[in-house]
Amino acid sequence: MILYIISDIDKAIAFELIAEKFSNDISFIILNKRKGYLDNYLLRNNVRCYSLTLMSKKDYPLLFLKILILLFRIRPKVVHTHLRDANFLGLVSAWLLRIRKRIYTRHSSTFNKDLYPKSVKYDKLCNYLATDVVAISQNVKEVLLEEGCSKEKINLIHHGFDLDAFTKVNEKDVTLLKKKYDIPHDSIVIGVIARYLKLKGHIYIIEAFKKLRQENPNFLLVLANTSGQDKNTIQNLLKSKLDEGSYVEIAFENNLFALYKCFDFYIHTPINKEIEAFGQTYVEALAAGIPSIFTLSGIAPEFIKDKQNALVVPFCDSDAIYNAMKNYLRNNKLQKTIITNGIIDVKAYFSLNLFFEKLNSLYE
Repeated sequence: MILYIISDIDKAIAFELIAEKFSNDISFIILNKRKGYLDNYLLRNNVRCYSLTLMSKKDYPLLFLKILILLFRIRPKVVHTHLRDANFLGLVSAWLLRIRKRIYTRHSSTFNKDLYPKSVKYDKLCNYLATDVVAISQNVKEVLLEEGCSKEKINLIHHGFDLDAFTKVNEKDVTLLKKKYDIPHDSIVIGVIARYLKLKGHIYIIEAFKKLRQENPNFLLVLANTSGQDKNTIQNLLKSKLDEGSYVEIAFENNLFALYKCFDFYIHTPINKEIEAFGQTYVEALAAGIPSIFTLSGIAPEFIKDKQNALVVPFCDSDAIYNAMKNYLRNNKLQKTIITNGIIDVKAYFSLNLFFEKLNSLYE
C-alpha cells in the first residue's frame, strides 16, 4: 500500500493521474483548510482519502496524533509526501513508526533560501528523515546536494503530463473561456500563467508589452494565477503602465487546457535560473503548441533550446522580451518550426509512461 500525504492543494491534475494509475494500491491524506476539488475527485473515484483540517501551525499537535493513528491503521509500505506541511508532519510520523520507505518530492529549489532563510532547517530535516527524495529537475538535485542531502537518496524524476490533453481541446471550451473573460476574438493574446511574485519577472513582461501595445492596440495581455505575496505591487504596476482594457487578470481557471488555447503567444521569464524548482508551464505551453518566450529557470535548461522549441531571452531584460516578440510577429516560419519541435520535445522528456516507470521503480 502506498500512502500519499499532501498539503495545501485544491486541484492538481498530476495527483489525479497518480490516483488513477495506482488506484488499487493507494490512499491519500490531504491537509487543507477545507475540502477541495482533489478530495472530492478521489472520493468520486473510490480512492480512499482522509481529509484533515489544517488552518495554522497551532493544529500541528492534533494532526500529528491523527496522522500517527491513520498510519498505524493503514500500515502502508510506502509513505510519499508533497509540500511543506505534509512533508514535515508526514515524514516525522512515518519515521516514528519506522515505516521503511519514506519519500518526499521536493517541489521547491532555493525558495526558502531566498525568501525565508530560517525555514531552510526544515528542508534539511526532511532530507534527513526521508529514505528517498524525488528531485523534479536537475536544478533541484543540485540544491539538495548543496544542502547536504545524501546523493544516494536523490532520485531525478521529472513530472509526467497528459500531453494529448493539451492538443485535443474542444473549441467550444475555448470560445466559452474567451467570452467568460471578455477576450475579443480579434485580439493578439499574450498569455502569462504565474503567481504574482517579483521573482517571476512580471515587471519585465509588462514593460515589453507596453511597447508592443503602443505599436498595435490589438495586443491583449492575459495574466492567470494572480495570487501571491507581491499581488498589490504588480497590480499597481499594471495600472500605472497599461491602459484599462489592455490586460485581463484571471485569479484561477480550472480548465487549464482550454486556457492555453486562448493564447497566441506565451511568456514566462523568471529572474534567475534557480527560482523555479520545475516550472510546469514550460512544458504545458509547448504541449499546447503556443510559440513561447522563456528565460531558463528550473527544468528549462534541460530541454529548452533557443530558436528550436522557444525563443530564449536573458534574465531581467524587457527589451529582449520585446525583440523576441517582434521576431515571432515577422516570421511565421519560425513560429511553425517552434510549435512542431516543442510538441516533439515534450513527448520525449515528459510522457506519463516514463514518469510512471520511474515511480514504480522507486516504490519497488
